[in-house]
Amino acid sequence: MQNDSLMELSEEDLALIQVLQAAPRIGWADAAKVLGVHATTLAARWERLTSSGAAWATAHLAGDPKQMLLAYVAVDCEMNRRDSVTAELAGIPEIVTVEEAASNRDLMLTVITRSLEEFSEKIISRLKSVEGLTKYQVALCTRLHSSGDDWRLNVLSRSQVALLRTLASPAVPESLQAAQLPQNHLDLLPFLARDGRATAAEIARSLGRHPATVQRQLNRVLASGILSFRCEIAQRYSSFPVTCQWFVNVPAGQHEAAAAEIRTISNVRLSASTTGPTNFVIIMWLHTLADVLSAELALQQKVPGIEIVESAVMLRTVKRVGWMLKEDTTASGAVVHGGGLGAAE
Repeated sequence: MQNDSLMELSEEDLALIQVLQAAPRIGWADAAKVLGVHATTLAARWERLTSSGAAWATAHLAGDPKQMLLAYVAVDCEMNRRDSVTAELAGIPEIVTVEEAASNRDLMLTVITRSLEEFSEKIISRLKSVEGLTKYQVALCTRLHSSGDDWRLNVLSRSQVALLRTLASPAVPESLQAAQLPQNHLDLLPFLARDGRATAAEIARSLGRHPATVQRQLNRVLASGILSFRCEIAQRYSSFPVTCQWFVNVPAGQHEAAAAEIRTISNVRLSASTTGPTNFVIIMWLHTLADVLSAELALQQKVPGIEIVESAVMLRTVKRVGWMLKEDTTASGAVVHGGGLGAAE
């Protein structure tokens, strides 16, 4: 994947990315109706964005805590081994996101496994064996309120958003769990992780299956609701280069109400109820470090009784939902995926 360090994104590029944020698998003809640009022009524009690593489409298991385990793990490591520890952890498929933090936590991990037992077997035992890793702390997600799939650039007009909503009405989910889909259906997931817009014909060529067979399998996977699709943008191009994560306490019984209020803050990338020393985690993308204080004020105004215990600004995202990122936040083209791909920031 080539990366042009001088590349800048135009308003047209950002508009296309927002269309794909809302409807990652929308056809170019329908996208053209929203943007008033020819379909072939949009396809070429998307090819340029993906080849540069500025944007990409991916898919991951929805990560509903009722069906699987979603955990946030804080890691401390020896300073002279930080790079090797980071690289080793990023290579573990179930650790879907790896970030370096400017706080008393060296690394922040997002982990997805199918069960608590698998988390203990595949992750905790592995953490204990990583040379240079000195300490870890786990917060288990009990309710995922919003994730990076819901975040938008907000550059489209109201009329464009309304038209997009009519063109991209979601299929009615079959409410299947991943375990209920046959393995030949699950075989499609790695291809969709690498390209959330992959067609049945493209996947069929790679798997050596008949396109019509793969189309039926793909339709069932899409209708099952087990997958979340998202269009990502390199953070450097988003106008929100600062990532901040808060560990807070919300009064018992107020989590749903708090989540509803927090969703009204446009900068929010993730909000979730958790176990551990605090019971709620929030992640935002911000314009500047000065906005951390403004965000905390907004949280206190919107959520009565909220207790902000700790904030952590991220120095670098090494891996985001399976995708390895470069220092400049663009996609490297490498995807570390596995059965544990799930919902995350």
